[in-house]
Amino acid sequence: RREEVDVGPSPLRGVRVLVPRPEPDPVADAVRAAGGTPLGTELVRTTATDPAELDAGLRDLAAGELDWLAVTSARTVAVLAARAHHLDAPLTRLTGPAYVAAVGPATARAMEEEGVAVDLCATGTSSATDLLTLWPDPPPGGSVLLPRSAIAAPTLAHGLQDRGWRVRDIVAYRTETAPVPDPAVVDALADGAVDVVLLTSGSTAVALVELYGHPGAPVCAIGASTARTATRLGLTVAAVAREQSPAGLVAAAVTAVAPPSARP
Repeated sequence: RREEVDVGPSPLRGVRVLVPRPEPDPVADAVRAAGGTPLGTELVRTTATDPAELDAGLRDLAAGELDWLAVTSARTVAVLAARAHHLDAPLTRLTGPAYVAAVGPATARAMEEEGVAVDLCATGTSSATDLLTLWPDPPPGGSVLLPRSAIAAPTLAHGLQDRGWRVRDIVAYRTETAPVPDPAVVDALADGAVDVVLLTSGSTAVALVELYGHPGAPVCAIGASTARTATRLGLTVAAVAREQSPAGLVAAAVTAVAPPSARP
């Protein structure tokens, strides 16, 4: 059905990869650059909550009334950019004089693509715990704007509060499973034409199972938290990305489809 995995410059040659977002998408681009064929589909979608609280927070950020903006996912960046467009102000202006923290490299890149410099970025597993280890102690009255998903864990908010920061914790959006299965994905899975599935969050793991059940293909997770959710759902996690980025996820896919003798 597919060719032997190439160990040269196209390590995913002949491999069809299910990507959990429709194109254009940087993960699909990374799959294609590695020689693979991406099959992009919408597993989850973002539903905005009442924007009034977030808009007020962004205005206060622009006015210099908050010291930090903490961003915990690229999806959050997209929500912030949408609100900036609605407020008719570039995100660079809304961040004002505040410092900006990102939970990992992928989130930092998303902010930088909006023209916003990132002052603090976690590495390693790109988790809230990693970010907390880097976060400085607060000045008197130090404050943080933390827009997040409704399903985000409270790790960062609680950790900052325990350190003495005043946290404006705002539920900015909800992540929901796409309403219907994608016929192209249904057919590809039924035909055994998907060689590996990429998951970029715990919510994509939930949506995959809700929409398509348990695929026969191995699954790659972008991080340990996503892997834990996938495993809890009964999915077989073949590899976990060492770096939470499109390149890191593709590297995990290469490991997942390689013959056992070729795996590290």
